[in-house]
Amino acid sequence: MQILDEPVWRARAGAHAAAVEQLSADRLARRVEGRTHPVDDFLWEYYAFRPAQLARWHPGPQVALAGAAAEREDWAFYATGAGAAYLDAEGFAQRRGRTVAFVRDLLIATLSRPGRFGCFGLHEWAMVYRATPEQVRHGGWPLRLGPAGTDEVVESHTVACSHFDAYRFFTPEATPRNTLTPTRERQLELEQPGCLHAGMDLYKWCFKLSPAVPSDLTLDAFRLARDVRELDMRAAPYDLRELGYEPVRIETTEGKAEYVEAQRTFTVRSNDLRRRLLDALAALPEVP
Repeated sequence: MQILDEPVWRARAGAHAAAVEQLSADRLARRVEGRTHPVDDFLWEYYAFRPAQLARWHPGPQVALAGAAAEREDWAFYATGAGAAYLDAEGFAQRRGRTVAFVRDLLIATLSRPGRFGCFGLHEWAMVYRATPEQVRHGGWPLRLGPAGTDEVVESHTVACSHFDAYRFFTPEATPRNTLTPTRERQLELEQPGCLHAGMDLYKWCFKLSPAVPSDLTLDAFRLARDVRELDMRAAPYDLRELGYEPVRIETTEGKAEYVEAQRTFTVRSNDLRRRLLDALAALPEVP
């Protein structure tokens, strides 16, 4: 087991907390002022991991923090000894082994497949297809092409969403237009690295497996998810130029090419994070 001297790990923990503070400052200010944001609020609300939780730094498996015993003895899944604190890997594996096994299998399955790049972000369009104004998820923002133009884009394209947590928000009219039928049970079968939502979900898997996942990895997954969310909403049917988001016009040939180029870049980033997360999970004991 690696032992980090107290000045070393405190410096890392402080830098991590400062980075999270910077990333979450706008969100906290909006909450005080009662404002919302269709892009930045998503990660905090949908994934329900608070800034204070993200700011708490964990070294991950097989690392002991010298001088941290008194401070972390009551932290979940920590053990202490000789004045140091470290992950109780056995206890974590016993309590969270099923989740660890599922995430490991999902990551391996996803990495085994090539990315698919023909969806063009139409999941967001399918979420407002033939919807009434009251049903539109971000009703405070106009549709770039209007309701009829938005419906026409859906009707003139092949909708091929492979991710259940996007598909489940389709309107009833859009659901039968999807070429796949994603379900929670088929996630291992259908997850593929070109999917933007699969990339965002890496952040979810990291924080759900905290403190067994190093916080540096969780923060990198958060940054990826935030970048992906921006593309997701720029390619969506909403007009968010007032917020500084220039649309990716996926209804055009040029817009499709722009979307696919970004999607390929995110696939490389997300696969790198998948490998890092698998490495972290490999350091945990196997549970029958």
